[in-house]
Order: sequence, then C-alpha cells, then structure tokens
Amino acid sequence: MKEIIVSENDSGQRIDRFLSKAFPLSQGQICKLARKKCIKLNGKRCEPNTHIAQNDVIRLFVPDEMLIPKTASPDDFLSASTDIDIVYEDENILLVDKPVGMVVHEDDSGDSDTLINRIKSYLYQKQEYHPEDELSFAPALCNRIDRNTCGIVIAAKNAESLRILNQKIRDRELTKLYLCIACGKVEPKSALLTAYLEKNSENNTVKISDKKTKDNLTIKTKYRVLGFNGENSLLEVDLLTGRTHQIRAHLAYIGHPLLGDGKYGSNKLNRKYGYKYQALCSYELRFKFTTDAGRLAYLDGKCFKAKLPDFAKQFDISLENT
Repeated sequence: MKEIIVSENDSGQRIDRFLSKAFPLSQGQICKLARKKCIKLNGKRCEPNTHIAQNDVIRLFVPDEMLIPKTASPDDFLSASTDIDIVYEDENILLVDKPVGMVVHEDDSGDSDTLINRIKSYLYQKQEYHPEDELSFAPALCNRIDRNTCGIVIAAKNAESLRILNQKIRDRELTKLYLCIACGKVEPKSALLTAYLEKNSENNTVKISDKKTKDNLTIKTKYRVLGFNGENSLLEVDLLTGRTHQIRAHLAYIGHPLLGDGKYGSNKLNRKYGYKYQALCSYELRFKFTTDAGRLAYLDGKCFKAKLPDFAKQFDISLENT
C-alpha cells in the first residue's frame, strides 16, 4: 500500500489525471483499479473523475512496481543555460523575452537548450523548483511562439497559476500584441481581417481561403499601421484567434508577407533587405480580467512590453504610448 498526501501543486485536478502524471499508469489501468476499490480517497472509494484537494489522502493498494514515480530529474534540464531575458517575475509567474532561434520545447532536432529547460534550470538554481518533491507538476509555458519569432512567453511557477492563466488565455482575458514588418504599403491603416485557415501537418504549413469548408477554421486578425519607411510597413497585430502561423499566412494572403519569412514570403525581398528570419515579435502583454483570477488577481490591468526588436528601430516612431 502506498499513501500520498496531496500537495498544493497536485490539488485541483482529477485523481485519474494526477495518477497518470505521477506514475506509469494508463487510463485503463486507473479505471480498473478504481472499480476494484484499489484506490481510496480519504478512506473511501472514488471515481476516476473525482477532483482532489490539498491535504487529501490517497491510498493505493497496488504492487510497488506499478508505482515507480515519474519524478523529473535535474539531469533533464541542467544542461540548458540559465540565461533568460526576464520581462517580469513574481512568486507565481515569469515573463521571458525569447530570442530568435530558440525553440520553446524540445523538437525533432533534439536540442535540449530550450526555453522551458532554461526556465527550469533558472528556477532550480534559485531553489524555487524542486523536481524531487513534485509528483505531477513542473514549471510550464502558457503560450508558445515559433523558433524564429521573438518576444514574450508566459511561464507558470505553480499549478494553480498555470490553470488560471490557461483559462484566461482561452477566454481572451489576456491580450498579446505583435509587431511585424509587412512588405509594401499596407492599406487601409487599420482593419479587421477575416478568413479561413487549413493546416497541412505533413509539411507544417497552412492555407488561407475566403471560403469556409469542413476542414478549415475561422481566423480573425486585427492590425494597425504604426509606420511606413517608403517601402515596407510596421504593423501592430492583435490575434483575435490564435491559429498556427496565422499572422504570417494571413498577411501573405492579402499581399503583404512578413519581411524575412521564408515560408510564406518573398525570397527575393528577403535577400534584398538581408532578413533571414521573419520580422515578428510578441511585443506586448495586457492582463484584462473579466472573471475571478484567484491568486493572480493582482495582475489585472497590468501591461508588460518586451524590448523593442531590432527590426522596428528603422521606423521613426515611439511605442511608449501606443
């Protein structure tokens, strides 16, 4: 028999999800154990979808070999640098300005020097993350941006903050504004663009259309022109829907691809201006809560900005009060 006292980071989730994160147990195994009364919550049998709370007592009557914890090891992330550009930090969240060229999570390249591993390494060195004490939680990213996009990425330091932020992002109680250079003179100076996006997973591209089909999804992209240098336009973009490659593909679809975009843009123009990566930055983050934010309520109304990306400095404008 194994006894577990539910910690703060493990609370608030279904018991089956907690057990599948903490131990090498499948959903089918957990359901079977629950039916056989091998899982007890506070001394009573429970259903797999029962939610657990801090200080609840879970008892598992199963062989020890089924309960080898899937605890994270510092070896999983300590090879990563602790060098991160912090925009804002408190006891619950971390806002990091990700540079161009860094992936947020490990991908097929096998590179372990990812943004999330740098964050874990940073918090471990600060003694704010103790993987050996966690059964189901690790610091996690709440949003992601492409390898070749720079700007703000949100990380949660505890499970409750992660749940709150995921809900706020889902319900659009956070606004993420992007800066980008679009080729040519974009007119009108502001607009709300609506179209439909279909993803091709095989080649990691998307296709934009004006017609709805059973396979595509509605996209809404709001922009305003901040500056024009005689050849190209600096835009501020607000994604009202957050689809794969939405900004890059949508602007290309209206004839104004991002400068430096090798997938949806113009190689001729990219070579002319010397851009190897798309001129795109997740520049500003605004918290505007309309529902209860629990322990993160203090963030309501706050606004954070990344440093001005180099590509925007060619435009003679100030973004301080935009």
